[in-house]
Amino acid sequence: MIKKANKMTFNIENSAKQARIASRQVAQLNTNQKNKLLLLIAAAIESNSATIISENAKDIDAGRAKGLTEAMLDRLLLTPDRVTDIASAIKEIVALPDPVGEVANLTLRPNGLQVGKMRIPLGVIAMIYEARPNVTAESAALCIKSGNAVILRGGSEAIHSNVALANCLHQVIRMEGLDPNMVTVIPDTSRTVIEQLLKQRESIDLVIPRGGEGLIRYVTEHSQIPVIQHFKGVCHLFIDKFADINKAVNILVNGKTQRPSACNSLETLLVHKDIADTFLPLAAKALLPAQVKVHACEQSINYFDDASLATTDDFNAEYLNQEIAVKIVSGFNKAIGHINEFTSDHTEVIVSQDTSRTQAFIRQINSSVVMVNASSRFSDGGQLGLGSEIGISTSKLHAYGPMGLSSLTTEKFVVYGDGQIRD
Repeated sequence: MIKKANKMTFNIENSAKQARIASRQVAQLNTNQKNKLLLLIAAAIESNSATIISENAKDIDAGRAKGLTEAMLDRLLLTPDRVTDIASAIKEIVALPDPVGEVANLTLRPNGLQVGKMRIPLGVIAMIYEARPNVTAESAALCIKSGNAVILRGGSEAIHSNVALANCLHQVIRMEGLDPNMVTVIPDTSRTVIEQLLKQRESIDLVIPRGGEGLIRYVTEHSQIPVIQHFKGVCHLFIDKFADINKAVNILVNGKTQRPSACNSLETLLVHKDIADTFLPLAAKALLPAQVKVHACEQSINYFDDASLATTDDFNAEYLNQEIAVKIVSGFNKAIGHINEFTSDHTEVIVSQDTSRTQAFIRQINSSVVMVNASSRFSDGGQLGLGSEIGISTSKLHAYGPMGLSSLTTEKFVVYGDGQIRD
């Protein structure tokens, strides 16, 4: 629930303990109860749109005073349509299958025991994130649907927006006679409160940071609780010698230019030497309208106007801008080797009409998403059929890749017997 913003009276340890108690209640809600709650929350957000936008205006004014970029201000801005989009995203979560209680892999043992695994909530999730206020409502909705309590610590840029959205959630939760501590929004935006939050291992089960690499590394280094990590997205596109040229050009342009600030946008282009003379002039022409800055290797630099010579830093870079590193590789194995050296384990793409080579690419690349003849921009929870995503994991814990509802659960063994005892 929301606490008073007085930093001297705010107690993270008590809030975490109260969230732990509330998690037991939300874990027992059935699918219909959770869906009803979420629909009421969506309706409350829509009906309080004017108040939410008024509070958001305070964040926008403060952001301008701080000198935030126009891109950051746009991420922060809430309009009537964007508030409606938040409510719509919650309604989409309602429509998703509830993973809690699913029993899978039920097998019969020789002694007559039936052994299976049931999906259960993780318990208490702590979210530490920046800027976008929609994360507050959508993350809370995902946690409720998966039977978890959630503690939300957003950035100072969106504090008024986050509190306004939280008020809508708590209004509905209380109306339904439930514990409002199932959703806690922390009003203290200091770094100290993060340090305190990351020590609550007795109450919190998982930490999910969303934001820049600096935030995620800080959380990882200071946490006593398991952390879902996603440091950056250095996504590669490999144009094989057996590629369809038209597909290759379209996939490059879409992956790089559609939304370059997204973590699933392309950052490095690898081109097989046998197709370079055909593909690279078309690629250079196709990237011109978006004014993509190119960092090219010695073999590819002459295909581009105003390209700079690529360095090792360029191949490690997550540009998040209209900027790309380009390298010609001498063969399939060289492309695999480059990706495995510079991968961030996010998303890698091959364009090829040779099935044996695409299958080899899939087997040899172990990033969280591997794609064949499709844009890296599809590396997204909604596009992959998960519905809204709470984050992306590039660490091989229980979740790897975009995280939907199932990633907010774990499994317990369930055993059905008929009086069996062990010899």
